Amino acid sequence: MTQPWIHKAKTDLTFIIGPSFFVLAIIFIFQDYITEIETDYSFYTWLFLIVFIDVAHVYATLFKTYFVADEFQKQKRRLVLLPLICFVIGIVLFSFGSLVFWSFLAYVAVFHFIRQQYGFMRLYARKEAKTQISIWIDNLAIYASTGYPMLYWFFSSKRKFNWFVENEFFRFENEKLPEILFWIYAAIMVLYVIYTAIKSIQNQFFNIPKNCIILGTALSWYFGIIYYNDDLIFTLLNVVSHGIPYMALIYFKEIDGKSEEELGRLSFLKQYKGLLIYIGILLVIAFSEEFLWELFVWNENISVTSFDFSNWQILLVPLLTVPQFTHYLLDGFIWKSKK
Repeated sequence: MTQPWIHKAKTDLTFIIGPSFFVLAIIFIFQDYITEIETDYSFYTWLFLIVFIDVAHVYATLFKTYFVADEFQKQKRRLVLLPLICFVIGIVLFSFGSLVFWSFLAYVAVFHFIRQQYGFMRLYARKEAKTQISIWIDNLAIYASTGYPMLYWFFSSKRKFNWFVENEFFRFENEKLPEILFWIYAAIMVLYVIYTAIKSIQNQFFNIPKNCIILGTALSWYFGIIYYNDDLIFTLLNVVSHGIPYMALIYFKEIDGKSEEELGRLSFLKQYKGLLIYIGILLVIAFSEEFLWELFVWNENISVTSFDFSNWQILLVPLLTVPQFTHYLLDGFIWKSKK
């Protein structure tokens, strides 16, 4: 049995599996300089992490949906209605207050981030002989890797970072609960290691990418949320480990993995420098969106006008979050269509 790479060993290890381990290595080496970087280079960390990775990865979905003529026709009703539904839901939520709106979006985002790791794990397990017990243990491991750090966040003392805004999550500080949850988490991970070892010996095969995804997920979520209590470290592990693998997956499966005939009007991306054009398109759209956020809402990193848009927030904020909100929901459908 061959290793179930999505594209190739080198590219998978570099762009899908590697980001979690690479960022952790950077943090371990430069952790003494994190505060300095956070203070002196805040604009550049914002530009690179938030705009060029976090926001950009949202628009990678376009290359699997709206930019693909055949796919758009197949899902036309969903692709047209979903952004409108997201906009309406956003307005309704924002009418109850900005915190209600951002809290709802934060929970949806967490679910999306967790499900992406589950999705990668299942992709890398696609060639394995599946049994109910193997599926159950794999799922338990990936959900424990992501679920335990989030529960720790909810039940521990206040963290120095947020997903979107301050006080977005329901919190109930309790010293005992995180301890109990840790031992449950540890038991699950030990069970996974033992089961994987036994199965690997029996089958004389060790699934490298699947186990690396689970390990990378466990490490990045544990160190990003529990071990380190730092905003930049959380952002680095959260954003890089999520955004770069997603953009890579879209390119490998939806562009590089298709013929020019299948790509149609996107066939130019198969030509020389197609990858650079793909990245360039994502960066331009991402920067354009974030510029609008800065102009109409945040006014933190780019200051263009002193005009007060506060009276328009109930429309502007839900409108600007439509691409992000749509991405969260749409991603739950588009990867199921080709099973």
